[in-house]
Amino acid sequence: MKEAFVLLAGGDPETWGIVGRSLRFSFFSTVFALVPGIPAGLALGQGLWKGRRTLVAVVNAFMALPTVVIGLFVYSLISRSGPLGFLGLMYSPAGVIFGQAFLAFPIVASVTQGGLAKLDPRFRETLVTLGAGPWRRLFATLIEARAVLVAAIVTAFGRVTGEVGVSMMLGGNIRFSTRTMTTAIALDAGKGEFERAVSLGLVLLVIALGVNLALHALAPREN
Repeated sequence: MKEAFVLLAGGDPETWGIVGRSLRFSFFSTVFALVPGIPAGLALGQGLWKGRRTLVAVVNAFMALPTVVIGLFVYSLISRSGPLGFLGLMYSPAGVIFGQAFLAFPIVASVTQGGLAKLDPRFRETLVTLGAGPWRRLFATLIEARAVLVAAIVTAFGRVTGEVGVSMMLGGNIRFSTRTMTTAIALDAGKGEFERAVSLGLVLLVIALGVNLALHALAPREN
């Protein structure tokens, strides 16, 4: 434990490089997941159109899948023999980000849908009564549900930061390239070199606490 703190306090370049790389991957994968995830959550959270409940169940099922299953599915897409193999994403930072975005998408969609489903139905009825057009209604809904959207972002970011299966399978745990905090912990612990594993575990603990504190702070606003 003492040596783990020394690595962090001493600014060990490799240790902090892994931390920075993990946060960078998580940031971009969360951003890419938001692009389809928020519109999907908006569509699932409003209206009673046919097939909505089935799609909500499918999205929730994807949330429950182990990360290695998601990694295996994305692996089949971006491997050399896969339909996206020509992009050369395998064992690259872009491949890890792509896989993590795929993992984060159902989280963003589900949290957004769940939050919007709790909005008072009279809110949308009032907008229609006041003559607001589709875009005005959409903008007003996003403003009303801003705490829900932030919760979706924070939850997705925390999820991809702490995952290991996708990063290991798609990134290959390559030093100075695709090695993240979770894959480095798995590697160092397996080799019996616990100093860096413990130091990275402490960073992940701080991130997890931050995510949960943020969600706790948002909870009253959603009620």
